[in-house]
Parts: sequence; C-alpha cells; structure tokens
Amino acid sequence: MASHVGADTGPVVEFGPGTGIITKAILAHGVAPENLTLFEMNPSFAANLHDRFAGVKIHVSGAQEAPDLMPATVGAVVSGLPLLSMPSWLRRDIVAAAFKIMRPEGVFIQFTYGQKMPLSAEGLDALGLQATKAQKVWRNLPPAQVYLLRRADV
Repeated sequence: MASHVGADTGPVVEFGPGTGIITKAILAHGVAPENLTLFEMNPSFAANLHDRFAGVKIHVSGAQEAPDLMPATVGAVVSGLPLLSMPSWLRRDIVAAAFKIMRPEGVFIQFTYGQKMPLSAEGLDALGLQATKAQKVWRNLPPAQVYLLRRADV
C-alpha cells in the first residue's frame, strides 16, 4: 500500500492506522511526518500513534469526518479500514469523505482481505469513481488485495 505514495504525493491521509504498521511504511516511503494525517477512532491506538510518530497529525475521529477537519489538498488516502464488514452506506460515506479531501488526481488506496472490491459497481458509479486491482499481498495471512480508486473523469 505504501508503495503507492512518496515524497512527491503531497499530503497523505491514513484512515484506520490502528497500531501503525502501514503508517511506518508510509513514512519509510518518503512521506514527511508533517505531510501525514491519521484518522483513528480508538483513543488508545491514537495515543500510541502519537508516541511513536512525532510530527504526524492525528484526529481521534471517524474517517467520514475528514472533510470537516481538513482542506481538499490531499494527494492520497490510504485505508486499512475493514470496509467489507461495514454497512454499505457507511462504506460509501467513508470513500466519499476521502474524495472530498483529495485533489482531482488523488488516489484512494484500500487494503482488504475480501475477494471483492469494498464498493459495489453501483456505489462506484454513484460517486463517479473507477477501481483497479493493484497488487495481491501474498505474505499476509490470509492474503490481501490492494485496490486503487480514482475519479472516473480525471
């Protein structure tokens, strides 16, 4: 997931960083701490992330609140949220929030253990998005899939 971002991506947001495994990889790929914002709902996880990653901005709130908390200047949103376990309306709200904070050419990078895209074809169409499969992560147990979502008209 982190291989899709770097120093030239611009501001990056991570939805659901949890314990910070992906956060660490994002920083290792050249994203400066001041260019990384995390949305973590669990206060204990957020406190741990604050201790581990100096300079990273952390919001203890849901991803769907991102448009109320930051400008639309983001180059990429990286999501490890378990979207397939959420109701379809919430999945759509979270993905819509990501695209509200991203520049037109921005990319939403979703990690999932499921065998299908976390949004239906109808959900993608409703948001004006297209999805492509990126790499399969075989080293994960179970193996995981990374999807890239972009605006269809860009």
